[in-house]
Formats: sequence, C-alpha cells, structure tokens
Amino acid sequence: MKKVYIVHGFGGIPNGGWFPWLMKELALLGIPATSILLPDTNNPDVNKWSETINKYVGEDTENVILVGHSLGVPALLRYLERCLNDKTLGGLVLVSGVLEPLEVDNPISDFRKIDQFLIPEINFENIKNIPNQSIVIHGSKDPIVPITHAEKISKAMNCELITIPEGDHFSQKMEPICYELPEVLSAIKKIITN
Repeated sequence: MKKVYIVHGFGGIPNGGWFPWLMKELALLGIPATSILLPDTNNPDVNKWSETINKYVGEDTENVILVGHSLGVPALLRYLERCLNDKTLGGLVLVSGVLEPLEVDNPISDFRKIDQFLIPEINFENIKNIPNQSIVIHGSKDPIVPITHAEKISKAMNCELITIPEGDHFSQKMEPICYELPEVLSAIKKIITN
C-alpha cells in the first residue's frame, strides 16, 4: 500500500495551509498520509531534518511518496543524498522548491538560515535512485522562490514540471493562504497509476 509523507518548509507546521486538505483527500482514496513534524522549524538544521524524515519513512521506501514544499524540497533532496542509499522511493512531488541561496537585500535576513540546505549545492549525480515518478510544481508568480529553481530541479531530475499560471508560493504563512492545491493531488494520483 502506498503511503504519503509531507515535508513542510521554513517556519512551517504540519497542519498548515493545504496539507490538511491533501491528507483528507488522500484518506478518501484509502491512502494514508502524514505531515511530518520537523524540529525547530524557525531555526532549521539540515542534519536533524534529514534524520527526522528518515525516521518517519523507515525501510519500506518503495511504497512511499514524498511531498515537499519550499524548504521541504531541499530537505528531501538531502535525505535522498544521505539516507536512501540503494533503496528505491515510490515517488516524489516537489512544490515551490528552493535550490540555491535566495537573493535578499539584507544579509542577516532569516533566509540565511536555510543556506545550509543549499550549500554545497545539491549534487543530483549522488542521487542515483531518484524515482522515475517525480513531479515538480511551481507557481509562475512565486514571490519568494523564482521559477528558475523549479526549472533547474526538473531538468536535473529529468522529470515533469507543472507550472501553475498566476500561482504564488502556496504558503501557509502568506496571504492569501493556500488551503487547497489540486495539482499536488493529481500528481500523486498520476504517480500511483503509472
């Protein structure tokens, strides 16, 4: 049986934004889904986040679909680099993912806290077991993470990129808050049926 784990972003919470809606919709399809509680989300640590993801996912990775949002995307990519080893993952959906340090006017911005997830850059060659079933989703008007990040992730992983016209960052912390994201549900269904 497939299982879905959702990984939130910087400062996020497991039951924020569109996560409860997605878990409810998956439950209606008989697919168990869990939104992972990551430690100290306002001061994220890449090692602790990778370890936490690894504990939730466990050994039966073939039946696992991982969904990452924002900082949750490089957190999942670091997990794949460090923890998956020779195991196969069932699928991957990456939403509004950041791949490189964000350009900000203030060098002491909170965004500097996420640089440890991005430096050194993610080496996709080290992720030999990226599932064939990977989908990248990004809003065309994301004010935080430029769509070029999604294009680079999609190209590096040789996977589909779904661009949502006029879509923003789909954040649980920004107005308007995104409470439903049907494109993610469709991506999961596509992964399961392929």
